[in-house]
Amino acid sequence: MRHTEFWDRMDTALGRAYARTFAEQFVVADLGSRTVQEALAAGYPPKEVWRAVHAVLELPENQR
Repeated sequence: MRHTEFWDRMDTALGRAYARTFAEQFVVADLGSRTVQEALAAGYPPKEVWRAVHAVLELPENQR
């Protein structure tokens, strides 16, 4: 998964403005207690970050 696809999924799930806020402020335990932005900056693959976000938001399986 590319970063652009990751952000498209975030925007679809949360809306563009909230997706950015969520990514900057919400700490995800499965990402080593990092925010989405911190995890991506640390080199976590976007697919791995999306899986963690998908789980924490309890999104439907069809959005995985």
